[in-house]
Amino acid sequence: MSSFFVRTLREDPADAEVTSHKLLVRAGYIRRAAPGIYTWLPLGLRVVRKVEQVVREEMDRIGAQEVLFPALLPADPYKQSHRWEEYGPTLFKLRDRKEGDYLLAPTHEEMFTLLVKDMYSSYKDLPVTLYQIQTKYRDEARPRAGLIRGREFIMKDAYSFDLDDDGLDASYDLERSAYEAIFKRLDLEYVICSAMSGAMGGSRSEEFLHPCTIGEDTFVRSAGGYAANAEAVKTPAPDPLPIEGQRQAVVYPTPDSTTIDALVTFANDEHPREDRLWEASDTLKNVVVALTHPDDTREVVVIGVPGDREVDMKRLEAAVSPARVEIATGEDLAQHPELVAGYIGPDVLGPNARGIENPVRYLLDPRIVDGTSWITGANEVERHVFGLVKGRDFTADGWIEAAEVREGDPAPDGSGPLHLERGIEIGHIFQLGRKYAEALGLTVLDENGKSRIVTMGSYGIGVSRVMAALAESTSDEKGLSWPAHIAPFDVHVLATGKGEEIFTTARDLATQLDAAGLDVLYDDRPKMSAGVKFADSELIGIPITLVVGRGLTDGVVEIRTRATGERHEVPVDEALMRVSELHQDLMNQGQ
Repeated sequence: MSSFFVRTLREDPADAEVTSHKLLVRAGYIRRAAPGIYTWLPLGLRVVRKVEQVVREEMDRIGAQEVLFPALLPADPYKQSHRWEEYGPTLFKLRDRKEGDYLLAPTHEEMFTLLVKDMYSSYKDLPVTLYQIQTKYRDEARPRAGLIRGREFIMKDAYSFDLDDDGLDASYDLERSAYEAIFKRLDLEYVICSAMSGAMGGSRSEEFLHPCTIGEDTFVRSAGGYAANAEAVKTPAPDPLPIEGQRQAVVYPTPDSTTIDALVTFANDEHPREDRLWEASDTLKNVVVALTHPDDTREVVVIGVPGDREVDMKRLEAAVSPARVEIATGEDLAQHPELVAGYIGPDVLGPNARGIENPVRYLLDPRIVDGTSWITGANEVERHVFGLVKGRDFTADGWIEAAEVREGDPAPDGSGPLHLERGIEIGHIFQLGRKYAEALGLTVLDENGKSRIVTMGSYGIGVSRVMAALAESTSDEKGLSWPAHIAPFDVHVLATGKGEEIFTTARDLATQLDAAGLDVLYDDRPKMSAGVKFADSELIGIPITLVVGRGLTDGVVEIRTRATGERHEVPVDEALMRVSELHQDLMNQGQ
C-alpha cells in the first residue's frame, strides 16, 4: 500500500449521486476526467479486466471470435446505413484536417458488416460470430451515476452472420444462453425483458436488466412470467363497444376547467351521470408534441390518451424512433392556430379536420376503441364536448404506445397484473435481420450460386456498467464488497500496530500467500493508524482480510470475511492454509 497507486477519500465526491459512483471514487478505482468520462486507476482496471475475462470466456465457449476495431471511424458506412442522421446529437462527430467526416463509434454494426463483406463470399463461410471489447462513445445530454451513464464506456459487442432466419434464431439463442452464463458467473441478478430495437433496427429484441432502485430503466413483470421494458409493453386493447343508441355529443361551457381534475369536478357538479361519478378515465387528454426527424424536419403531432394517464416520454420516444421528441413549444403551437391550448379536441386533428390544410397528425392510445365515449376539448376556450364517441364522431391517423404503464395494469399475455420495478440495463440482444447487410451490400452465394443477403444479430454487454451494477448490489455502509472472482486482490493483509514483529510477520504471511498463488495487497504503511487501515480495507472491499496486530503476542492473527463480516482468530502457522481454504470456498460460490 505504501507504493501502490491509490488514495482513498473520506468524503463523497460532490458530483456523485449513487452508491457505486461514490464508493468507486472514494476507494480509488476511478477518477473523474470530465462529465461522464473517467480515468481508470489500478484498482478499477483490475476489476474491469476480470469482468472482461468472464465475458471473453463465455463468448469463446460458444465459438465467437474476437477482433478489435478502431474507436475512431470514417463516416461513410454510417451515412450508408442512415445512422449518421438517425443517432442525432448523441453521436460524436468530428472532421480531420482534410475536412473528412469521422465519428467516435457508439456501436460497430457497420464495421463488422464491411469486414465480413471484405473477407467472406460463400454460404460455406457461414455462420460466423465476431465480437470485440472496446471503448464506445455517446454524447449523453445528462451523464449521471458515474459508470452507469457515461459518455465514454467499455462495451462488449458481438455480431452474428447467417444465411437465413433459422440460422439467425440459432445464433440468437446461443448468445442468449451465453449472457445467462455470464451473469450467473458474475453472481449478478438479472431479468430478461422484451425490449424495443430503437436506432439499432431489427425485429426481436431483449434486454438483460439488473433490478436496482437507482436504475434508469423501468421494467414490468407479472407473476405468470411476463417481463418487458416499460417501453415495449403492448397495451391490451378492450373490445369495441356498440355505437348504436349512444347519446349525441353535446358541447358545454366549462369555466375554469383547464386541468383534468378541475374538468372532472365541474362535470360531476354541473352534468352528473345517472349511473356513477365522472372520473378522469372518462376524459380524453390530447398532448401536443414535436418530433424532430433524422433529416431535421420538425413535425407537430397530437397524442390522445385517457385523462387518468400521462404520456410517458420514454415510451413515446421508443415508438417514434429514430425521431427525437419533446413537448411542443409556443412556436410550434403558433404555426397551428386551430390548436387551442387546454381545449384541444379531435375535430381539428388528422382525418377529422375539415378545411384545414396539412392538419396535425393524430395518434391514439389503444384503449380508445370504437364505441368508447369521452369528454374532451371542443377547440374553444372554456368549452368541452361531452359524449364524443370514437368511431362515430372522430377517428385518428393511427395508434401509438405512449401512455404510462402503471402498477396493476394487465399483462399483455394475460399472465396477471404487472408489477413495476427499476433496473440497470447490463445487456441487450437484437435480431437485426438484413438492415445493415442491405445498406452495405453484404451478400454471399448460396448452394445454387445465387446471391443471398446475409442476416445479422447484434449482442451488447455494458462491461463498465456491469462493474457499477456489481458495486451497487454488493456494497454496504462501510464500502465496496467484491465477489471473490472479480475482486482486485484475493487477500488484504493489514499490519496493525507499531512493533517490528508485527510488520515482519505480516510481510512474511503476504509473501507466503503470494507464493501460494493468491493475489495480495499488503498494507505496510508504518505511520497509519489501525483505524484508518481498517476503514480503507472495508472501503476497498477485498473479500478476505488477514489482520496481524496485537493478537500476535498470543500467536494468533485474525481472518475477516468482507461480505459476511465473520471474524476468526487462527494460529500464525495455520493462517496460510485457512486463508487459502476460505478463498477457494468463496471462488466456488461464484462458479
